Amino acid sequence: MTLTTGLVVANLYYNQPLLHDMAETFHVSNGTAGQVSMLTQIGYAVGMFFVVPLADMVERKRLMLINFAFVVAALLLTALAPNIDILILSGFLLGCTSIIPQLLVPMAAHLADPAERGKKIGFIMSGLLIGILLSRTLSGFVGAHLGWRAMFYIAGGIMMLMWLLVYLLLPKVEPEYKGNYGKLMHSLIHLVKNEPKLRLASLRGALCFACFSAFWTSLVFMLKQNFNEGSDVAGAFGLAGAFGAIAAGLVGRLSDRMDSYKLSTITLALVLISFIIFWFSAYSIAGLIAGVIIMDMGVQATHISNQSIIFSLDPAARNRINTVYMVTYFIGGATGTFLATRIWGTYNWPGICAIGIILSAVAIVIHLITRKTMQRAV
Repeated sequence: MTLTTGLVVANLYYNQPLLHDMAETFHVSNGTAGQVSMLTQIGYAVGMFFVVPLADMVERKRLMLINFAFVVAALLLTALAPNIDILILSGFLLGCTSIIPQLLVPMAAHLADPAERGKKIGFIMSGLLIGILLSRTLSGFVGAHLGWRAMFYIAGGIMMLMWLLVYLLLPKVEPEYKGNYGKLMHSLIHLVKNEPKLRLASLRGALCFACFSAFWTSLVFMLKQNFNEGSDVAGAFGLAGAFGAIAAGLVGRLSDRMDSYKLSTITLALVLISFIIFWFSAYSIAGLIAGVIIMDMGVQATHISNQSIIFSLDPAARNRINTVYMVTYFIGGATGTFLATRIWGTYNWPGICAIGIILSAVAIVIHLITRKTMQRAV
């Protein structure tokens, strides 16, 4: 589950260190190329909204195996894209189909002993975080040496291998929901209305991921402008962020023992601190590396803390609960990418840092004023 989660989620992030190369290939601006990353994240939110709830009524392994075929098709379309419009479309389709991690995390929560649920989620989230961060390292290296298209051909081969491993090794988990698809989707509204912890965790997650996406989308532009470095160096920053994977596993264990509200207070503060560091590190590689480690620790630790909260709410609706949370989460990510691509042209790096500081400060304020709700027993 952890291996599959990491390798599938990587599909969403291969394009970020390659945006400048894509812009040069199709003779468009960096802002236009940035739409590839933004539409990938929007596609992910769309896929989660319409497909992930099905795992509460369709056998999950079967759903994953069907989905893998569409992932491979989207990767090949990306690799073969003849113009920027097709590339943006393929990014959207790749996002829509790469939702398998969001089937696996609730599956792990379902199979885990309740006393170790946070630990198990944290372990799988470590794989997801490594996939997110090292995908940039891999795609930056491949893009610099083989061209950006080669990365998506390679990813297609990896997905075919993962289809085989899932087919051979993943257990079957039968669904509990007995209604139809229409009622299933309508129940999402009921969950949003009746679960205040779900609403608040989703909002916190969305704001943090907006900060995360704004940084990673614009990093390659900043490195080119301030250091004259390309996709391989931008990707290498993923190695620094991988330290956050260690924190992800630790937070999973802490969430089983420590008050989740206090834990989230600390993790949200880390995100704010990281963007203050970025503000003063426009010409300092060491400062950028330190900021990346702190930011990734804060974002991923907040994410795991949020998931520990939401997966304790209604066992029979875990996939739908995860849908509400993750759709909101990636709408936040797409918003961060959109803001970064629009603000970069006018305000450059200080504008990106301002986005991170403002959004993380808003997340902290919301967190503090909802203390009683978030600490209330399930």
